[in-house]
Amino acid sequence: MKLLQLSLRTRIFISMTVLVLLASILIAAVSIYQYKEEAEEYHQERLERKESRIQIAIDNALRSTTYPIDEEHLSRIFAYRQKIYQIAEEHSLPINIYSLSGELLIGSEGIFPKDTIHKQLSPLILDTLASLYDKKYLVKSEKNGEKFLTSYTYITDTRSKPLGILNLPYLEDDDLITRELIEFLQRVGQVYLLMLIIAIALAYFLSKYITRSLKSISETIDQTRLDKRNKRIEIGDASDEIHSLVNAYNSMIDELEESAAMLAKSEREAAWREMAKQVAHEIKNPLTPMRLTVQSFQRKFDPTDPNINQKIQEYSNTLIQQIDTMSSIASAFSNFAQMPAQKSETLDVVKIVGLALDIFNEDYIVFPSGREEIIAKFDRTQLIRVVTNLVKNATQAIPQDRVPKIIVNVFTENEEVIITVADNGVGMSEENKKRIFEPKFTTKSSGMGLGLGMVKNIVETYKGSITFTSQEGKGTVFKVKFPRE
Repeated sequence: MKLLQLSLRTRIFISMTVLVLLASILIAAVSIYQYKEEAEEYHQERLERKESRIQIAIDNALRSTTYPIDEEHLSRIFAYRQKIYQIAEEHSLPINIYSLSGELLIGSEGIFPKDTIHKQLSPLILDTLASLYDKKYLVKSEKNGEKFLTSYTYITDTRSKPLGILNLPYLEDDDLITRELIEFLQRVGQVYLLMLIIAIALAYFLSKYITRSLKSISETIDQTRLDKRNKRIEIGDASDEIHSLVNAYNSMIDELEESAAMLAKSEREAAWREMAKQVAHEIKNPLTPMRLTVQSFQRKFDPTDPNINQKIQEYSNTLIQQIDTMSSIASAFSNFAQMPAQKSETLDVVKIVGLALDIFNEDYIVFPSGREEIIAKFDRTQLIRVVTNLVKNATQAIPQDRVPKIIVNVFTENEEVIITVADNGVGMSEENKKRIFEPKFTTKSSGMGLGLGMVKNIVETYKGSITFTSQEGKGTVFKVKFPRE
């Protein structure tokens, strides 16, 4: 697995180097095997030649002897005038002559120690020699680290009648052949060392050439992005496989550009739809309290009330304030902005929260009066939007069969302004708690679910935070915190 993790260039380099090494090792092994085969053939052929000449010398000795030519006089024939020693010395090979029963009759001894010469041939040798068609039997043996090739054949008279057994022990001297083998391996090793150096250099440049196109393709692919125009790969001389890969990449780039164009168009359309929904939601927010204000004015209008002019002024101020909010939203939309630009102005948070709650004009909305002012930097319009959204959500969370109660509080803690809105509504399930601030998420049958997500964005813009605690069936408390400065 580690080899597969290497780069293609490294794998090509290693493969070519290993191939040359394996080839050199294989040739060395074949050469050694071939030399051993040739050495065995050489010794066997040499022994056969010596054996043939010694047989001729023995036949001559038999024809020139005055002794009767039989098995009994065989030892005397070759002992006469040390004939056996002359033949052995002439052919540089020890000679042993055995009787047909396997008993040693006479031997030249030669260079072989006495413990290597058998006084009696084994029955296996006698039976095997007798059963062979050509009456020649070769035995390979090894003793004291030396290899021997021993030949057994019959000595016959002129009528081919066996008289005895000729034994020629031959010592396989491989010193010369071994030296030749070592010299050959040294020469081959030098040649393959040179070839290895050449192969390493060739593998380096060849792997570099082969992977050059792949590296260019890889670098181009790494630079491929969805948000920019990608370059097509233009490559010159390369293999069919590389051209196929390049053509596949270029086709993918063309399709990617088409998909990116369609995606950008879809994203623009989705952005416009989202903007339209958000603007509609923002315009709808001030319309609801305006409607409640008008309805309250209709119910409580009394021409005879001595404070009627003051009340009309308050109602008018409330409506004008909401109309200004709607106007700023419309202006921002007409200028292709997402929402009205957020300003940082010094204001009394308690007063602004009170003005936002006056829009609802409901007795069940409790906001303790008589508090000291809390000065902070915030956008007046955005603060009103935060409060009205939270109170509106709290109102909609209270079921019709329950007496509604909403408590709004404003206080400071560690140089932070804190606004809490608590209701006695239905609360939230654990599943809804995880998604409450997601855009378009709502548990109501109407509305787009943008209110709490918008509140969160406004508060976080001013480096604040919004959290909540809720108990299902008992109610919810939202807590808004933002720094005073």
